[in-house]
Amino acid sequence: MSENPALEAIDSEVKGNDVVLFMKGTPVFPQCGFSAAVVQVLNHIGVKFKGVNVLEDDGIRQGIKEYSNWPTIPQLYVKGEFIGGCDIIREMFETGELMEELSTKGIDVQIQA
Repeated sequence: MSENPALEAIDSEVKGNDVVLFMKGTPVFPQCGFSAAVVQVLNHIGVKFKGVNVLEDDGIRQGIKEYSNWPTIPQLYVKGEFIGGCDIIREMFETGELMEELSTKGIDVQIQA
């Protein structure tokens, strides 16, 4: 790991939480449509997750793109592994792949009726 405190903080969040979403805003008050869409999917399938607001820290906002080698936010990590951004999460949800991925990694999924 580099001497970059933002990357160290990101690494700590990713490894310290089963499901973590780096997003613009918070899970309760998303500040972009893409972040809101991923929060909606996670809430719909009943997954507990930690939201990290990249707007509060520019180092994290830039660092997360470097950390994942992925240019956009939001970014979803499950058990330390980068899953994807909004389009990927939405597509995985629609095909059922997201629930399967979460279940395989031991994350409780409860589909809301």
